[in-house]
Amino acid sequence: MGAHHRFTPPTSPSFWRSPLRGPRLTALLGVVLLAGITLLFVTGMLSYAAYNPNLASVNDMTPDKGLLGFYLFDWPTAPYWLYRVVQGLHVTVGVALVPILLAKLWSVIPKLFALPPARSLGHALERLSLLLLVGGALFEFVTGILNIQLEYLFPGSFYPLHFYGAWVFTGAFVAHVVLRFPRTVRALRERTDPGADADSTGLVAPRPDAPTVSRRGALALVGTGSLLLLATTAGQSIGGWWRRTALLAPHGGADPGSGPNGFQINKTAASRGIRPHDIGDDWRLTVEGGGRRVRLSRADLLKLPQHEAALPIACVEGWSTDDQRWSGVRLRDLAALVGLGEQPPDVLVESLQLHGAFRRAALRDNQVRDARSLLALRVGGADLSMDHGYPARIIVPAAPGVLNTKWVARMTFGEL
Repeated sequence: MGAHHRFTPPTSPSFWRSPLRGPRLTALLGVVLLAGITLLFVTGMLSYAAYNPNLASVNDMTPDKGLLGFYLFDWPTAPYWLYRVVQGLHVTVGVALVPILLAKLWSVIPKLFALPPARSLGHALERLSLLLLVGGALFEFVTGILNIQLEYLFPGSFYPLHFYGAWVFTGAFVAHVVLRFPRTVRALRERTDPGADADSTGLVAPRPDAPTVSRRGALALVGTGSLLLLATTAGQSIGGWWRRTALLAPHGGADPGSGPNGFQINKTAASRGIRPHDIGDDWRLTVEGGGRRVRLSRADLLKLPQHEAALPIACVEGWSTDDQRWSGVRLRDLAALVGLGEQPPDVLVESLQLHGAFRRAALRDNQVRDARSLLALRVGGADLSMDHGYPARIIVPAAPGVLNTKWVARMTFGEL
């Protein structure tokens, strides 16, 4: 009879046989993640601030955030590409970090099965931070990537899920860095990992298999995967020719059409319940404020002074258009129609669309005052297409795409 092999459970150090694991590999991957996740946190918080959530309830997707909104500030309109860069970095770096995150989790997986669960208070805190770190990292990366690829998978709930998840993950991440930093520095200073008998980290295999690849080779493989994801994602936010390289991005590749309106669309008119007769000759824009109200047809708007602005549209999913040449009526001029021209206040913009997040959105007074902030009627010298917001849409510098409301029906100044 053949020899019986004794079952080795994952809780046993001898179950893990890879000769690549060790404190130095884990430390190297950890340093890269430290820089990358810090960038993700900063850009993520800036992205949230760009919505001006403390301006009005319609902009606030996390109304119970409490002290977590301590850092919020009035989002500026300059430079006009600010949100495009912030969210482009957030999404692109997040996608590129996936191979590094998976490699880091692989490098420490023996620690997740180590027994006893806690040998001391310090060890218990370290294990708790590790569990929260791993769970938080997987949650943030998985929900973020799913939202990029399947933009309406979490209708109305992505913002609070990602926001609160980010704070839980970041708290665990900071605690883990503080607890592990001295050991990480020591591992990086040592040129080789200790033997299994001298290893205090529990990462070195006591009975390693024969190596099939060197650690440098493994790091090169992980780095190549990360660079490949970077190269096939970044183009959707860079724009121009580079958009064609964004093969793995949902809005990469060629522009969806030709002509002045041949650029990216997220929400079509049909998907938002906009019917042709809703935007026909009977359409009127209602402008209110200061106790006054005016109703304007599209022909009335075209008779007002027309202004141009070259601005992109940048979306939370990380894609952005090239600068488009918009023309229409300045928001501050519309405020002047109801007697609020000296210092135009905030404005609530309402769309004809029947459902979906940001059907109503508020713009801060600095956005109204900016001369590039328009109620756009045309783009690239042509009338807006139905899917791009005909008969009129908002375009504001440095604002997230969802605040550039399409199919505008009503604007109320100074009554948020």
